[in-house]
Amino acid sequence: MTQLSPIRTNATPRWSDEEWRLRIQLAEFYHLVDYLGWTEMIFNHISVRAPGPDHHYLINPFGLYYDEVTPDNLLKIDLAGQLVEPSPYPANPAGFALHSAIHGARADAHCIVHTHTTPISAIALKQDGFGHDDFYGAQLFGRVGYHTFEGITLFAAEKERMLASLGDRNVLVLRNHGVAVCEQDIPRTFMLLWTVQRAAEIQTAAGAIPGANVVLTDEIRGKCSDLADHLVEDAAFATKLFDAIVRKMRRNRGELWPGDDGERRRA
Repeated sequence: MTQLSPIRTNATPRWSDEEWRLRIQLAEFYHLVDYLGWTEMIFNHISVRAPGPDHHYLINPFGLYYDEVTPDNLLKIDLAGQLVEPSPYPANPAGFALHSAIHGARADAHCIVHTHTTPISAIALKQDGFGHDDFYGAQLFGRVGYHTFEGITLFAAEKERMLASLGDRNVLVLRNHGVAVCEQDIPRTFMLLWTVQRAAEIQTAAGAIPGANVVLTDEIRGKCSDLADHLVEDAAFATKLFDAIVRKMRRNRGELWPGDDGERRRA
């Protein structure tokens, strides 16, 4: 299992401390998606905007499984999908088409994740999409956009249509496909993805049980959505969740660093 190291090495002098911390956190996100069983073989992608004035972002090397992603093998690419630093690995063209569109248009979307787990793909297949009558689905009320399936997402011509479908929301259901989630940073993106995943799991499970669902009013749905938005504004809340699940993952995989006190050292 690939382990993350908090120690700067001779291979990493070209990156600022800020970027190195971001690279570690993004690699942790990849490992979490693998740990939680949300991967799709070597496909799908998570990106984060790199520090600095350029519209560069970090993304996984295409061909590596998520648990093989490390801080120093992440790719840095521009909005045209071109490598801006040398790497033996290529980028996934699908990652360029989707992620570059959102990064280029949404200054608030610093991190973007795309998945198509079985429950999420099942919801994406349904005409009505996400319901809003369970605890997690209610938090997504008014926060989800829907984009009509145009085939495998590879082509620049689809970018403007995807952006129009997303609007100012942070969840985009790619119909007949999966979902893209974006937020201001990695912890908040993870927290929102977790909410989307739980909503999909509960909705698909409830759909398999006979009987009608208890329907919530739009007033209650709106209240839940507003409270969820309020929690997103608190970066510390999402960071606590992200750090806790990272610690659990590392404990279960025997990856605690020597002398680790539960906090990640990123000097």
